[in-house]
Amino acid sequence: MRVSADVLVIGSGIAGLSFALKAAEKYDVALVTKTELDETNTKYAQGGIAAVMTTEDSFELHVQDTLTAGAGLCNEEIVRLVVRDGPARIRELVELGVHFDHKDGGSSDYDLHREGGHTMRRIVHTGDLTGEEVERALLARVAANPRIKTFEHHFVIDLITTGKFVHNHAADRCFGAYALDKKTGEVHTFLAPFTLLASGGAGKVYLITSNPDVATGDGVAMAWRVGAEVGNMEFIQFHPTCLYHPFARNFLISEAVRGEGGVLVNAAGERFMDKVHPLGSLAPRDIVSRAIDFEIKRTGAECVYLDITHLGQTAAYKFPHIHAKCLSLGIDITRQPIPVAPAAHFLCGGVATDAWAETTVHNLFAVGEVAFTGLHGANRLASNSLLEAAVFADRAVQRILEREPERQRYGVPDWDPFGATRSDEAIMVTHNWEEVRRTMSSYVGIVRSDKRLARARRRINMIVDEIAEYYWDFTVNSDLLELRNIALVAQLIIRSARLRLESRGLHYSLDHPTPLPEAVESRDRRRVSWIE
Repeated sequence: MRVSADVLVIGSGIAGLSFALKAAEKYDVALVTKTELDETNTKYAQGGIAAVMTTEDSFELHVQDTLTAGAGLCNEEIVRLVVRDGPARIRELVELGVHFDHKDGGSSDYDLHREGGHTMRRIVHTGDLTGEEVERALLARVAANPRIKTFEHHFVIDLITTGKFVHNHAADRCFGAYALDKKTGEVHTFLAPFTLLASGGAGKVYLITSNPDVATGDGVAMAWRVGAEVGNMEFIQFHPTCLYHPFARNFLISEAVRGEGGVLVNAAGERFMDKVHPLGSLAPRDIVSRAIDFEIKRTGAECVYLDITHLGQTAAYKFPHIHAKCLSLGIDITRQPIPVAPAAHFLCGGVATDAWAETTVHNLFAVGEVAFTGLHGANRLASNSLLEAAVFADRAVQRILEREPERQRYGVPDWDPFGATRSDEAIMVTHNWEEVRRTMSSYVGIVRSDKRLARARRRINMIVDEIAEYYWDFTVNSDLLELRNIALVAQLIIRSARLRLESRGLHYSLDHPTPLPEAVESRDRRRVSWIE
């Protein structure tokens, strides 16, 4: 099957949906997602969206908080652009049907949370299920829009660029993608003058993550394979407070809990963050995660605890979803501290873009966690992620509206399996899937060293070579495609980490514990052939 549209959107979180809605005002849009439309990182975002919404706050304060968290690697021009645009994007989401909480239920003033690294209350939210509410409202609008055609359970294999089928072409341009229909096993060709990567992050590269199963770094991997520039891949944000329980997987305890006075304590009930940072338990995420990691290793415990019991029943009111989830596991947060441990949460690097969300491949855009815009630097400030996605989705649409769609002038071939046959040994996929994630968690986690990174590099390189051989011999399926992508992303993370001979933000090295005098982005670009 061949599908032609004006715009191809890959991903269905806040970035992809808000972009699609705006692009559909002029263009026909095809939106593909590898599972259900609502299974995205956006859906699981509890905290909210950071924006300046009161006269007590200011753009300058939000800018400075972001720059401080970013440890010298933020692009200040981008930070100021995003912060200034924030209130407008919040108003736009409200117009699209998103319901944010207000003070006392009916007040015109928003009920604003404060989270780690913020000096003011500026987080608009919907209880502790903000992302779910955003996803609900945007999906309702997409479903009602006749110019947007959605394709669920379509796994994008690779982007289609001129470099793949036009020899000696001066500049690569993107014309769509090949996608596997997971229900039929067929590979379809999606053709479009403009393509948006909104495929989310890569938390599943690690064993313990707050991300859903779909977060396998697909967008970064496919962009890299067509020669797009990537950057800052070593900066993986570990959320410090993921619920630690054998029957709970990927469940976050929102940073807003600490914003409301929640205190981190060890198994002996001792507060340990006060000795680490002036903000105590509200310190930026990289500092809190390292402190928890150190405390766990020092005491031999499996976790630490987040204590919000001083709020009593108010805790249940403010965090109803967290309270209900914990209660279902036998933990009453109004009376008991919550067991927590760090989990891979957010990729601060990604596919490099300009101020209009365009990558180094013409007409290929990237928005959301898949993108490296320069906003986050070496560490993301809490709740700046949904803000970034909303702002750059708007800017990407502005850019494509300035251009006349360049129709595909080349004979794009349909997918060719190159004689691949069906595999009868899935053990290669399952074994290497486990090996990649265990290697990354053991050697490329919160605290790194030259020796650990060298070990990881050797193991991941062997796995990447084995996957490449397997990929070309056998027909594709979603498990193989995800493995191919997480292994490549792991390789990029290790490569970037080995090049950073300092400790900065989320990258902490035992061999290079101090930051260098000058903060430098880690950017990488290579060209690859059609046959890897």
